Amino acid sequence: MLRTVIACAALGALSWAGAASAAVMVLGEGPASACYEAARADRSDRDALHDCDMALEGPITMRDRVATRINRGIIYVNRRQADLALADFNEAIRLSPELGEAHVNRGAALMLSGDFEAAIASINEGIALNTNEMHKAYFNRAIAYEELGQLRLAYEDYQRAASLAPDWGSPRAELARFSVRRRGE
Repeated sequence: MLRTVIACAALGALSWAGAASAAVMVLGEGPASACYEAARADRSDRDALHDCDMALEGPITMRDRVATRINRGIIYVNRRQADLALADFNEAIRLSPELGEAHVNRGAALMLSGDFEAAIASINEGIALNTNEMHKAYFNRAIAYEELGQLRLAYEDYQRAASLAPDWGSPRAELARFSVRRRGE
């Protein structure tokens, strides 16, 4: 019986920086909406943080408060400030534990801090809660699996991400690094 072997070129060269974030939409105008747009555009500048801070200081709905916590957390991840990102994602989860995006993004922050096993657990929770951007959840989980040396699981999740978002080049680029062959070949 032949078994499949999955090998990956340049294992370890991939870092958390390739992780994808799932911003949460805030409608209307104002600082909460500006914070969402900044997170969606992967910005990490002071103005983006200022908009988020201003939104959280003002009177906003609970939904927008949770969304703004997630969006500011994404900006902190982009700034490589894992502790601040985790604080925002944890607060979003406390306020709205059923929101998959908070768990998936918490996983990205945990990846930044180097805790890949906890990242996988958080991403799994986001997947179970049916996050809106499932392709990003699988992509991030693939990165975490790869960092832990679980290449078969990483490969399978990159494939899932690619099939869910066929126009997104990142999963295909990661898959191109893999070589799949049957044992004995």
